[in-house]
Amino acid sequence: MIDELIVGASSPCKELKRLIKMVAKVNTTVLVLGETGTGKELVAKALHNESGRKGLLISVNCAAIPSELLESELFGHEKGSFTGADKPRAGRFEQAAGGTLFLDEIGDMPISLQSKLLRALEDKSIQRVGGNKTIKVDFRLVCATHQDLSLKVDKGDFRADLFYRINVFPIDVPRLSDRAVDIPLILTKILEDFEHFSEPSNSANSANSVPTFDDTALKALQKYSWPGNVRELKNLIERACVLFNGRSINGEHVKNNLLKIKAPEYSEESSALWDAAADLVGIPADQDDTSVDLPLPHPNHYKDWFSYFDNIDLRRHLQDIEIVLIEAALENSAGQVSQASGMLKLRRTTLIEKMKKLAIEKPFA
Repeated sequence: MIDELIVGASSPCKELKRLIKMVAKVNTTVLVLGETGTGKELVAKALHNESGRKGLLISVNCAAIPSELLESELFGHEKGSFTGADKPRAGRFEQAAGGTLFLDEIGDMPISLQSKLLRALEDKSIQRVGGNKTIKVDFRLVCATHQDLSLKVDKGDFRADLFYRINVFPIDVPRLSDRAVDIPLILTKILEDFEHFSEPSNSANSANSVPTFDDTALKALQKYSWPGNVRELKNLIERACVLFNGRSINGEHVKNNLLKIKAPEYSEESSALWDAAADLVGIPADQDDTSVDLPLPHPNHYKDWFSYFDNIDLRRHLQDIEIVLIEAALENSAGQVSQASGMLKLRRTTLIEKMKKLAIEKPFA
């Protein structure tokens, strides 16, 4: 069941699935962390499916509901509690009884409502808006956010006690760029879903309209940084189904027509969009590409940067790389600076200077 929701066989993906299986059967509150588009809602669904709970998975996007309506949406309301409340209504907490309540984008919950949420989590009971009756509710809570809640706590935008209450078992969802080797598997799954849900009567969306991606296309997809993560990949594949109806896609198509799609000029609008795009083939794919399936951070990979982006903050990017590599070396050497400097081929004094400059501390033993 997990493999159907979370597709991939990379090390980060395997670790993610292992954590889900480990915590799914208990009622521990889970905080799912990760960038936008990584699939945090799929993690919540996998946790619910593996939990064995008989109730429903009830999802609430705290960022999508106006703050003045969110309290009623979560806790429900009694008749006459506000204008328009012509009958009592059960909220999402009650709907999740016996199941799982998924609070997506918990970082956007108004601070005025956070104290009421905290009481509900501690007592497993709620009161509807405008009501005095205490309602006991058995639910399992899963929260998700793309924000750094600890920073919001420091700024006073998020209650510290609520943060510690929901941050019991954090699960980090890896970025797509961190598990690029999974892209062919994810692509296959998305194309299969498109085939399954396509309308036979609509030739533009029918099963035979699904394109194929050759090896050069897969390599181009794996080299891209995917700031929008899996959601961006899904959008690209749907775009490919429109532009390359039932055709083969190569690496140049990916770079020129899918990642950098541009609207046609006015004089070209009479032509079919996919027909025009299919002819926009640039330099042939390099037949001498010796990159392996696992895309390593080789300097040559940066040659393609300006095929995807207009600019790069070189100083910031190189500093980020330095920080990541130094922290990784220290972690793998159990904090031994001498050993870490050898791994990085730096003098010990040079590494110490860099650690001070970049505010890097040795990991605890």
